[in-house]
Parts: sequence; C-alpha cells; structure tokens
Amino acid sequence: MNRKIILLMVLILALLFPEGCWSRREINELAIVLGAGLDRTADNKVQLTLQLARPSAFSGGGENAGGEAPRQNNSWVVTGTGDTVLDAENNLALKVSRHIYWSHSIIIVYGESMARGGVRDVSNFFMRNPQPRETSWIFVTEGEAKNVLESHSELEKTSAQSIAFLARNQPGYSIMLEDFQQNLTSPGTNPAAPRIQLLKLGQPQGVGMEERLRHEEVGITGTGIFKDDKLVGWLDMSETRGLLWLHGKVKEGAIIVPSPGQPDKKISLAISRDKIKVNPEYDGETVKFNVNIEFDMELLEQQSNEDLTQPEKIKEIERLAAEEVLEQCNSALAKAQGDYGTDIFGFGEAFHRKYKTEWKKVKGHWNDEFQKARVDIAVEPHLRLTGMLHRRASLKR
Repeated sequence: MNRKIILLMVLILALLFPEGCWSRREINELAIVLGAGLDRTADNKVQLTLQLARPSAFSGGGENAGGEAPRQNNSWVVTGTGDTVLDAENNLALKVSRHIYWSHSIIIVYGESMARGGVRDVSNFFMRNPQPRETSWIFVTEGEAKNVLESHSELEKTSAQSIAFLARNQPGYSIMLEDFQQNLTSPGTNPAAPRIQLLKLGQPQGVGMEERLRHEEVGITGTGIFKDDKLVGWLDMSETRGLLWLHGKVKEGAIIVPSPGQPDKKISLAISRDKIKVNPEYDGETVKFNVNIEFDMELLEQQSNEDLTQPEKIKEIERLAAEEVLEQCNSALAKAQGDYGTDIFGFGEAFHRKYKTEWKKVKGHWNDEFQKARVDIAVEPHLRLTGMLHRRASLKR
C-alpha cells in the first residue's frame, strides 16, 4: 500500500514539474527575442539579425514629470553570420551576455536577397526548433531585413511590436509562420507574405532622436509572391486586395466608387461580410475555375447630394462595386498567373479536393497547369445598409 502511495506521489510530482528544476532559467538570464531578420550575404552566408528586448524598458516605471514615459531605445539589435541559421545564431550569441530565448518572438522578416534565393532551408529552422512561435508573423522586404529591425516606432515600444500590430490590425494580407510553412510544402499552393518598407513619415520625437532629419516608420506596401520557395515578384496594394478577395479573407475595408448620378463625387462602402466559392472543372485536358464572390456592404460616406435609397441607385452602386472588385481580382491574377505562373490562391487545393485521382497526374507540375487554366469570376455585392440618413441632408450655405 505504501509503495502505491509513493508511486502516486512521484507521478504527481512528475506531472507538476515536467522539465525539472535544472531546466529552468531565471528571467534575468534571458535575452528575449522580439523579431528576427534573415538576409543572404554576398558570399552566400546566412545573416541573422535579432531584435532583443532591453529589460529596463519593459520593467515598468520610468515616467517623466508630465506622466509620459521618456522615448528611448527599447530594444537592442545584434547580427551574426554563419553557414546555417543555427550557426549564425551561435556566432551571434558570442556577443550577447544572456541566453537567447525565442519563445516571445513575434515577427520574422526575410530580406529580398534571402527570399529570392529560397527560404525553404532557413524556414526549416523555425519549424524544427521548439522555441520560435508558430504564430510569429512573416514578412518580406525589398531591402535588408536588418534595416527593418533597426528601425524605431513612434507608437509602440519597439518596431517589432509595431510591425506585428500592422499584420494583426490592418486590412492587408497577413500570414503566420505555421500557415506560411504549410503553403511552402503543399503542392496545391504557393506562399505569399506582406511586403514591408521603411517609409519617411515626418519629424522624430524624443530623447536621442534630434539628429534624425525625418522619422522612418515601417509600413505595409504590398505583397511578395513566391513560386515554390523563391520570391518571384510583388503585388501592389490594389493587387493585394484582389488576392484577399480570391482567398475569401476580406473581413474589413472599403470600396470607393463614383456616385451614380454625380460621377465626379465619391461614395465609401464598408465591407461587412464576404464569402467565396471555387468550383473547379476538368475535362481531361483543360482546367477551369468558376469563382463566385459574394459580400455585403454598408454606405458610410457620400460626397454627392443625391438620394441613394432608390432601388435603381442601389443597383447601380452594386454594379460599380462589382466592377471594382473584379478589376482587383483580375489584376492579381494577371500578375501571379500570367506573369509569374504561380498559384498563390490555393486553387490547386480546390482541384485536389474535387479531382483526387486526376490530381496525382498534375500535382508535380501544378504551377504549369495553373498558368494555362481559365478562371471565370462572378461578383455579387449586396448593399444592405445606406447609413443613418435616409436621404442626403441639404446643407445651408
């Protein structure tokens, strides 16, 4: 009986302390990674840049007499190079007094040199290593990832936090490490990632910023598109919108169209709900996709003074909105399918679900099949609400 009790206690302790005391590290022994950047050097080495949190910046306090925290560098950026990501990390660690800790990393940025050469090998590090978070946001930049991580933010404590909030809160394309890796390994689709750039946004504020003539803030300026694991081109913001429509991921944002009776005036339509249906067809030779996009809209802004509650006006607004969405989708298709021959829309996965036997014949060269495929898009907008006003108020001058 006593033996059973002892075994039970040992089992409970093992469940409560699975890693053991010897694997614990105190917080003051850790260099916490907020963001990582990957570039390829001229001699084909991996350049790893880490943005590390400064402990003093996150420990609270430090307010000035006006009740505001003084502006300072809240992170430290350090770089190392090596033959692999792990080799670069080990070389980087020689400059850092604490143990590098990945479990709080929120962004991973690929520089253009790395992205164009292929990201499969380096992304493998993040999936095999148990520390980096699968929910880290993935980005690509036209220049060096190092420069992005060295930037500062006017609103957030670090640029890594600011960039992560862009992915989370803005209506552009965004993707996490886990989904990026899945798209990288799936034969039915190719990855895409938001493009970020340093933008000149005005005068810097705060201590230590006086010598900077203009502040550089990171902004999303489009999308990088990949073929297999290599970056092949860019979508601008309008084309990115088309990508989102074809993914069924337009959860918010606005469509701007001319007012039906006064085309020199604009109206703003907020998107409240969208859904997409992709129906593949295959006759043994030709692949075709019938795409239906349906969404609801709400009128939120009107420059004209016409009554937009009339049925014929509502119909015209819906037609104009459909034209705008169709143009965005076609421009994204023309770039990805026509120029680069890469399926970043996941159409291959839809084909696979419907034609499992036929898929085995085409999956090895799906991008070639997709480039020849016909895509027909139908757009069905529904103007559900025209705002609080039933009619445009007449303003007395």
